Amino acid sequence: MKFEDFGLSTAIMQAIATKGYVTPTPIQSQAIPVAMRGEDLLG
Repeated sequence: MKFEDFGLSTAIMQAIATKGYVTPTPIQSQAIPVAMRGEDLLG
């Protein structure tokens, strides 16, 4: 999975690229979709 797969805004994608990140960590891969749906990350 790549950050592009999340449908993040252009500004966020530019910031990620500036920092040199290519792939999300396993927890980011699980947490980002949940957060983007507006769901709680902690239960």
